[in-house]
Amino acid sequence: MTFRPFRARVHATQRLSPHFLRITLTGEDLRGFRPVGPVLDLRIKLIIPGSSGILPQLDADPDWFTTWSGLPEDERGHMRTYSVRALSTVDGQTRLVVDFALHLGDGDTGPAARWARDARPGDEITVIGPTAGAPAGAGVEFAPGEASDIVLLGDETAAPAIARILEDLPATARGRALIEVPTRADVLAVDSPAGFAVSWLPRHGGEHGHALLSRLGLAPGGEGTDDASAAQALVWETPGFSAAGEPVDVDTRGADGTYWWIAGESGMVTALRRHLVKERGVARSQVAFMGYWKRGVAMRG
Repeated sequence: MTFRPFRARVHATQRLSPHFLRITLTGEDLRGFRPVGPVLDLRIKLIIPGSSGILPQLDADPDWFTTWSGLPEDERGHMRTYSVRALSTVDGQTRLVVDFALHLGDGDTGPAARWARDARPGDEITVIGPTAGAPAGAGVEFAPGEASDIVLLGDETAAPAIARILEDLPATARGRALIEVPTRADVLAVDSPAGFAVSWLPRHGGEHGHALLSRLGLAPGGEGTDDASAAQALVWETPGFSAAGEPVDVDTRGADGTYWWIAGESGMVTALRRHLVKERGVARSQVAFMGYWKRGVAMRG
């Protein structure tokens, strides 16, 4: 079994900035949480209690998803995707750190962020993550191969993954990271290789994605940010996976040049995808696009 449910509890919470909250999880069950290889942008699922306030009991079973999806809606809870910010062992206990981006406007806060905002030590949550038997790189999309230059682009929801990628890169890595955040107070300290330029782009009440698009020389609000196709579906295409079910050239081992990793709000990611692939002709094997949420839409999973 590659990924399975792990019962965990809140060990500590820390407000990093107005819009970032860090939660450290621990628990005996997390001893089995074992990614193979660097953490990078490792995706996990979190299941939090629903309206009943009860966290569903899920066994370490390969068919856990069928069990979970068959539960009544008020008992099933909410499943959301996050990334691992840090993973360590302290006094024999596994500590899993997840950073939450909090959207504080009316109607902008989803169930996972609300849970994080109100979480207290001892509160329980279920983590869906890799076991010791998982293949190397399971749940990781970052795959630059032999690229000589790396570009990381994202909004605040992608900031934890970008920060972790930067920390896991070799000291010789070169490139740049552009991270859009709500305010200047949300700029966080991040370790990165000496050859990496990291820029934080506060939007200060501006439209989501505009600061990042403008920095890249693209017209904010132009085609691709809110078009009909972006509204219908999220865009997710990496060298290893296409949400559209299309074949993708997955072999990046011999590739050089620039590798692009782009994540965040789907309209923003769609605009960047169009620009890079359709206008600049960047090879699909050299880019990972991950638009996993949409403004004004309650996401599932």
